[in-house]
Amino acid sequence: MDKVTSRDGTEIAFDRYGAGPAVILVGGAFQHRAMDPQTKQLAELLAASFDVIHYDRRGRGDSGDTLPYAIEREVEDLAALIDGAGRSASVFGMSSGGALVLEAAASALPITKLALYEPPFNLEAGRRSAMMDYSRQLTTLLAEGRRGDAAALAMTTFGAPHEMVDGMRHAPVWAMFESVAPTLAYDAAAMGDYSVPTGRAQSITAPTLILDGGASPEWLRDVADALANALPSAQRRTLEGQTHEVSPEVLAPALQAFFIP
Repeated sequence: MDKVTSRDGTEIAFDRYGAGPAVILVGGAFQHRAMDPQTKQLAELLAASFDVIHYDRRGRGDSGDTLPYAIEREVEDLAALIDGAGRSASVFGMSSGGALVLEAAASALPITKLALYEPPFNLEAGRRSAMMDYSRQLTTLLAEGRRGDAAALAMTTFGAPHEMVDGMRHAPVWAMFESVAPTLAYDAAAMGDYSVPTGRAQSITAPTLILDGGASPEWLRDVADALANALPSAQRRTLEGQTHEVSPEVLAPALQAFFIP
């Protein structure tokens, strides 16, 4: 494990794999190194061609946290990682991590290429309204110190069956979910009002790959299409048979082909 220090003094922990051009992996909700074996596997697969950085976003795992939160602080975290990687890097964002990557690229960080997998924006007003309700409920639960309830709310909102979540709450792993529950609010902040950020996207000139899964819901495909149309230099690809829980063995070759200089 290594660390960099962000602009506000927060230490950001990361693991490094392989050698070559730098690629930084940005996780979505709940994801961090100790409980994200899929991203670790993705890093190991990409390590044959790249210097891969798999890090804990602030407030998660071995990284620190400095309050109050702002998405600008997470952009500064990425800037510190990019600087430590050689002052430029390609960046991959998974799910809500993709929203952070878009904001970082729009903030003129030295990102050579970026790739996103199913950032969960929405084109439907009803769905956006429901997600804003989720954000408000989440804020209330966290303010009351109800981390377990906040984690459960997130899981069921994201599509997990209530019965499965109830079972998980009695498992030893639940403590890890509770430990990162406050960062669910960080992901919600990164998503904004959940609309596709076409205005910000139009300012991004770096080559961009927009990915979705062929077995994912149609609304995620529509979002991917809208982003690809908004970005000035975008490629669009669907990974057949994949869902939001994309297989690293399928994802890695797509990223490798795109990121290779």
